[in-house]
Parts: sequence; structure tokens; C-alpha cells
Amino acid sequence: MRYARTNSFSRLIPILLVIIIMVVAVAAVIAIGQSLLGGNNPENKPKSQADIAKESLLSTDANRAVRLTVRGPIVAQEKFRSYQIEITPDIRRMSTYEGYLEKQIDEKKLDNNSRAYEELVYALEKRKMMEGRQLSEEQNDLRGICANGKVYKFETLYHGNPVKTLWTSDCGGSKGSATANANDILLMFLNQIPDGKKIAAGVGLQQEDTFFQF
Repeated sequence: MRYARTNSFSRLIPILLVIIIMVVAVAAVIAIGQSLLGGNNPENKPKSQADIAKESLLSTDANRAVRLTVRGPIVAQEKFRSYQIEITPDIRRMSTYEGYLEKQIDEKKLDNNSRAYEELVYALEKRKMMEGRQLSEEQNDLRGICANGKVYKFETLYHGNPVKTLWTSDCGGSKGSATANANDILLMFLNQIPDGKKIAAGVGLQQEDTFFQF
């Protein structure tokens, strides 16, 4: 009788070993699958809008750019003025415009390099250029905004298309979506263009010697 029990237990041992091996194998397959698919890797988690905006600003790929647009008071078509400064890893360009259809008055174009661009975008990031508040589509409509003052638009670009756009103005009732010190951002862009301040003043959009924070 004792022999029969021992013999029965001996037959169970291989079965138990097979079950254990199968469990270990399944666990290993699951672990490998999670590793290949990203698993708990934080880098594979969905990125926040803030992270995307920061990456877009700090990227120094050749197809990246940052752009500032300044629009003057809403006046007659003949007297309306605006200017734009666009910086890429390869070029720096400042253009001035007349009228609402943006008839170009003048353009200054200069070479750039990736190291200079990197220094600029990191400086802009430290000044929180692309940090802002969430606004509705209606609140982001710039038509008619700050009719007696200037409107400032900050953008990151990819292949010439906006990735993120923030704006503010020097009118107290139109703070806009940008939360950075606008004067700091303007000076960073204007300093990228020799005589940039003089060019802006030439179309009546000189920067005041005041600092405003929203």
C-alpha cells in the first residue's frame, strides 16, 4: 500500500514540474512583451501639451523655427504697420509690412547657425516664451483686439507651420494666452537683428522702455 502511494506521488512530480515550467514560461513571455511594447517606461506615456510645446521650442532641427509678430494699432489701411522676426538654425529674417494685406516694406535677412539658434531658444525657454493659459477659440480670435495698442504673437514652427501660438498685447483688458514677460521676449528677438530696434521704430512700432508682466 505504501509502495502504491509512493509510486503515485512519483508520477505527479513530472506533471508538477511541467506546470511550473509552463507558468514561468508564460510569465517570461508577458514580461518580454511588455518590454517590447514599452511597458511601464515613462518615455512611452502620452506627453502633455506643455511637454510638446517645450520640445518644439528647444528642438534645433533644420525644419524648426521661432517667430515673433508685432501688430500696430488698428488705423487706416494706408497707415497700418506690422513686423515679423523669424529665426531658424540657418537664417534670421526681419520683415516690415504696410496695410492689412501685409504689403512688404522692407526685409533684412541674415545667416544663422545651429549653435546660435540653440542659445536663443534655450534663453526663450528660460523666459517661459511658450508657457500660457488655455483660452477658448473665441478668446483666441485676434480680430479687433487692442485697437489702440500693439499685439504680440509668439510661435514655434515646423516646416513653416505653427506648432503652438501664444499672444498678448499692451492693452490691459486683452492679456491673451501668453504669460511670459512680453518685453523680455521682444528684446530677445530684436537683439537677433542688428538695428532691429531701429527697423521697428522706422514703422512706428518701437518698443517702450517699460516692462510689463501679465
